[in-house]
Amino acid sequence: MEDLVNGNLLVIGGAEDKWGQSKVLKHAIEMCGGPESKIMVLTTATQKPEEVGKEYRAVFSRLGVKSIDVLNVDSRTDANSDSVAQKISGAAGVFFTGGDQLRITSILGGTKTAKVLMDMYKKGIPIIGTSAGASVMSSVMIVDGNGNSAARKCTLGMSPGLGFIDQVIIDQHFEQRGRLGRLLIGVAQNPSVLGIGIDEDTSIKVYSNASFEVIGTNCVTVIDGYTIQESNVSELKSEEIIALSNVTIHILPSGYGYDISQRKIIRPKENKHN
Repeated sequence: MEDLVNGNLLVIGGAEDKWGQSKVLKHAIEMCGGPESKIMVLTTATQKPEEVGKEYRAVFSRLGVKSIDVLNVDSRTDANSDSVAQKISGAAGVFFTGGDQLRITSILGGTKTAKVLMDMYKKGIPIIGTSAGASVMSSVMIVDGNGNSAARKCTLGMSPGLGFIDQVIIDQHFEQRGRLGRLLIGVAQNPSVLGIGIDEDTSIKVYSNASFEVIGTNCVTVIDGYTIQESNVSELKSEEIIALSNVTIHILPSGYGYDISQRKIIRPKENKHN
């Protein structure tokens, strides 16, 4: 299990409720130690850092957070800066905003900032990400792919992520953007990898024992390729529709959980973290 997860994550499917009950964001604050704790918002993913940073500062302030730092690390020079790494290391939790996940990995990958983030994560400091910030959590991430279409070969672009969680592929805005087909392709190409599709205003809280709990207003789709009996993915030409049989798909609403290492559902009454 230690090879899969080494700390605490909150992975949000995007479009989280910011001005209503804000269940997911309130949970993010709790994970960081409550309103008195310092939250670091990283706007690296977006090309509108001032606008996005201002919004999250207002949102977290509304929810009672006293100390909010917004940091736009927008170059590898910044990411290798001792001062930037030091600023981040002092936070009780780190929040990645949405945008473009390739901006996060191409700017932060292999830098002092990435090392500090991994060290914080291994110490149990929560790492939180929404939308693009969710996709980067895994060792391999989706960077491109057609939504609202059948599962076709070569409709999926993959790239290394930040590596906080292994042996999974995370997709976000899942049901709202019709991304089942592309996540099925990802799992068919490597059935040992678990596909996790997270709906908007929904999150998975990932624990260090390689289990997660669903929190939010919609649901999480888990695709397990271990049970696949028939697949023609290796024989297809580009854009041809895949054939798959006996794929296991779980639909998990808030309160349910999943054991990643054992590949089994955790029902609410069995969830030790409730």
